[in-house]
Amino acid sequence: MPSKEIPMTGTRTTLSSSVGQFLQDHPSLHLGGQVDFHEERRHHLEVFGFHQLPREKQAAIRRVEFAAVRGRHGTVPVRLLYPQNFEDARRGVGSKGDVKTPALVYMHGGGYTVGSVDEFENGLRLLAEKANMITIGVEHHLAPEFPFPHALDDYEDVLAWVQGEEGNSRGIDGDRILGGGDSAGGNMTAALALRLKDEGKK
Repeated sequence: MPSKEIPMTGTRTTLSSSVGQFLQDHPSLHLGGQVDFHEERRHHLEVFGFHQLPREKQAAIRRVEFAAVRGRHGTVPVRLLYPQNFEDARRGVGSKGDVKTPALVYMHGGGYTVGSVDEFENGLRLLAEKANMITIGVEHHLAPEFPFPHALDDYEDVLAWVQGEEGNSRGIDGDRILGGGDSAGGNMTAALALRLKDEGKK
């Protein structure tokens, strides 16, 4: 990445030294521009993919489940990450009856055009453990092949799937489901909240 693209305050960069070093180590990494998006997606996955992390930096998790939601625009792959004590929670250890677990439906970032759950899995693993909830990464459709509102529709379809029988059968508490994401995913979360409010839905 050219130095002129790194945020500066006077003659001093506002980036941490580790981020600055990362950008120097990956000079061709960027988002947007006139390049072919397929090449850019491949490059992002090569740099940020979970499989690229050294084993000692891969966060521990009890179980990873790969599933799919039949959405209005086709199949939407989802990845469910179960915390270490999930099985104990389902058996109702220390309480009466079957205990359901909260869940987070997470939309990854990437400017709507790049990015994948592979690039965000480690963070979702850490969050699942720290928050003691199931985190669900959504492999939403990307632009420009799938323009707005495809990704937003994917989000709503996955949310309904998690709130329904599929989520219930996995031990998810339908009344404690969160939506979230970063960058484009955060924007989608706000947009979906407004859409559901306008339609009189939860």
